[in-house]
Amino acid sequence: MNVGELEAVARSLVAPGKGILAADESAPTIEKRFKAIEVPSTEENRRAYRDLLFTTPGVSEFISGVILYDETIRQRSSDGTPFTMVLERQGIVPGIKVDEGAKALVGFPGEKITEGLDGLRKRLPEYRELGARFAKWRAVIDIGTGIPTRYCIQANAHALARYAALCQEAGLVPIVEPEVLMDGAHTIERCEEVTTEVLSLVFAELTAHRVALEGSLLKPNMIVSGKGCPTQAGAGQVAEATVRTLSRVVPPAVHGIVFLSGGQTPRQATENLGVMNAMGKAPWELSFSYGRALQDPVLKTWRGKAANIPAAKQAFLLRAKLNGAARRGNYSTAMEPAA
Repeated sequence: MNVGELEAVARSLVAPGKGILAADESAPTIEKRFKAIEVPSTEENRRAYRDLLFTTPGVSEFISGVILYDETIRQRSSDGTPFTMVLERQGIVPGIKVDEGAKALVGFPGEKITEGLDGLRKRLPEYRELGARFAKWRAVIDIGTGIPTRYCIQANAHALARYAALCQEAGLVPIVEPEVLMDGAHTIERCEEVTTEVLSLVFAELTAHRVALEGSLLKPNMIVSGKGCPTQAGAGQVAEATVRTLSRVVPPAVHGIVFLSGGQTPRQATENLGVMNAMGKAPWELSFSYGRALQDPVLKTWRGKAANIPAAKQAFLLRAKLNGAARRGNYSTAMEPAA
């Protein structure tokens, strides 16, 4: 493990004005996204859609890295160039999702544990050979009656730390993603309380596993109200609660925090990030690693039709640009296109 190299990659992923595109949807997830726009989820359609994203001119000004799925990292652009090379030529760092999804945690109804540690040590060098320079592992924590339990949080924190240590051994920067879900009717205060406990345990495990924090990134949820909460917190409250929570538990050795959008609309995710960065300098770069919040307008514009590709690329470039502005604290809702 060369900590200097890992640190250089971690820094490049949170370069000023830039963030990460999460294009690592599993087969069932992308099928759901395609179903919404009435496009069959064939391998060729998935390849064509990712090709559209990765070949958007000018997007490298705002996108520093792309998280790929196992299928995608092996695919090629329409001109035969491997996707990893398409990205590298633009100065975009390829990454890979390595977890195998959240499964029911036995004995703990309503809670999940992420699987995929078995065989991970063997898989990582192959991904590095294919061009990946960072990886991602997602844990999910649900808020509800009597949950999350301490055991569920600890089990997921332990798995995240084992994954992170294995990544660094293989020369990959681990993105550590403990997502406290926004499903449910909980208040923003409850989200803050749970997220504080989750991140505290995650960093205790990362330290116990001797993970070099300088060569890692954190991908947390923002502190938001549950979707079913009658009182929805605004961007100011979200930004304040999020920065306060991170300040309590995230060591400054971590270079960057790349937020997940977690079910927020593209506009909400951009606005919340913009308000946080407008609050002034934080100990870490406050960036983004968005999936739906970058891709929703693209999918709705594309709809599987080749004739729509130029307009879909424009939609992607615009969302990337707006999030680039949010990274610098310069975003304003007036910059959004008219409905």
